[in-house]
Amino acid sequence: MFPCGLSCLSVLGAAGTALLCAGLLLSLAQHLWTLRWTLSRDRASALPLPKGSMGWPFFGETLHWLVQGSRFHSSRRERYGTVFKTHLLGRPVIRVSGAENVRTILLGEHRLVRSQWPQSAHILLGSHTLLGAVGEPHRQRRKVLARVFSRRALERYVPRLQGALRCEVRSWCATRGPVAVYEATKAFTFRMAALILLGLRLDKSQCAELARTFEQFVENLFSLPLDVPFSGLRKGIRARDQLHQHLEEAIAEKFHEDKAGEPDDALAMIIHGTRELGHELSVQELKESAVELLFAAFFTTASASTSLVLLLLQHPAAIAKIQQELEAQGLGHACSCAPGAAGNGAGPWPDCSCEPDLNLAALGRLRYVDCVVKEVLRLLPPVSGGYRTALRTFELDGYQIPKGWSVMYSIRDTHETAAVYRSPPEGFDPERFGAAGEDARGASGRFHYIPFGGGARSCLGQELAQAVLQLLAVELVRTARWELATPDFPAMQTVPIVHPVDGLRLFFHPLAPAAARDGLRL
Repeated sequence: MFPCGLSCLSVLGAAGTALLCAGLLLSLAQHLWTLRWTLSRDRASALPLPKGSMGWPFFGETLHWLVQGSRFHSSRRERYGTVFKTHLLGRPVIRVSGAENVRTILLGEHRLVRSQWPQSAHILLGSHTLLGAVGEPHRQRRKVLARVFSRRALERYVPRLQGALRCEVRSWCATRGPVAVYEATKAFTFRMAALILLGLRLDKSQCAELARTFEQFVENLFSLPLDVPFSGLRKGIRARDQLHQHLEEAIAEKFHEDKAGEPDDALAMIIHGTRELGHELSVQELKESAVELLFAAFFTTASASTSLVLLLLQHPAAIAKIQQELEAQGLGHACSCAPGAAGNGAGPWPDCSCEPDLNLAALGRLRYVDCVVKEVLRLLPPVSGGYRTALRTFELDGYQIPKGWSVMYSIRDTHETAAVYRSPPEGFDPERFGAAGEDARGASGRFHYIPFGGGARSCLGQELAQAVLQLLAVELVRTARWELATPDFPAMQTVPIVHPVDGLRLFFHPLAPAAARDGLRL
């Protein structure tokens, strides 16, 4: 009996020793990993590295980041401050928030930092895009694309956008079951970008098929850069080639159109603009530019549209104020087309014979609607931040940012911690963007609100995006009432794009004519 007991004790002792050794080895490995990054600081600078943790060897804090989501950054910001170091996706990262710190990063483009995107994104989007351009090529391409989003161009887009949104909201009201809003807004956003922005000629089935191909392309945009069978990159390349094949036909048509005529879509404007600069774009350059425009508009606009629908549902007082503003501007009457007929059209959007009653000037007079849109983008910015690479070692908030390290500026954290607003940043308060709020923020408020980034790489399409959201708010409020199809409001997923985890399932009901006229909500 004793030998058996001694044997058990011996096994337990050996297991304990093995666990102790494993623990010591892990501790030593983590210590060496931390030391490795501590020694990587730029010794020419007397400033210390930011506080923070580099996590475990090779993995860094990537697993914590994937599991915790937005809580990962907020918890470390509370612990280390607005500038801290971490290690994500195989790279050392400096996370930055706060208006002054973000200002330094955004205005330091081409001087302190440069844009950083995964290798897979560069492979799939191509080498002729604004996203990958640096220095003078970036400035030239931005100059050409600026025409696509000029006020003159927006004046042409808005009536068509209103007609499309009007039909979209009516189709939601005509749906008998719940509408998955995030999926619906993604489908709508693609149709809007393809048909109105790019001017592609697609029927309903072609548009749906191309949308599915595009979504497969986007889903694999951020994948391992391994071009092997069944890999994400291989799927993305296949989807990209299908998109390019269809775009090549559309581009050929654009080249044969009347060169003397006024361009009325993005592809025509890009061709016309580069010709004026004495340069003729190749078909490959145009295909890549078109896909980049689709990518820029797709998920972000769908995310913001979904957030708008959600936040208005959660704050009925804002709906009432929008109704009052529309009545005051003589815009309280909804389109007279019957929502039940929304599915009759054979084209990408249902038929509607009503004339648009909104343009840029009319949208400009809807001050409260504008405040609501800005508050939606402040509270739930579609993208949490942006990545840069340090071109040289520089100082930020008393710390050194070493050359070659990744820098991630946080839009969401900056919005959440801004102290310039008159009401708590965590609450939904469109009035913070009213006249009184503008006075309170003053000039210092510029980088406290950055849903579209800033500096040399600020979003060129921000005015178009805001116009889409304003038009959606107007058509929703004067056409429909909506309610949850689930017991509770959904949680929000924040990485990589903000959206409700269940897609936001809602029932939409058309307002009765009297209710629409009198501004009543059932």
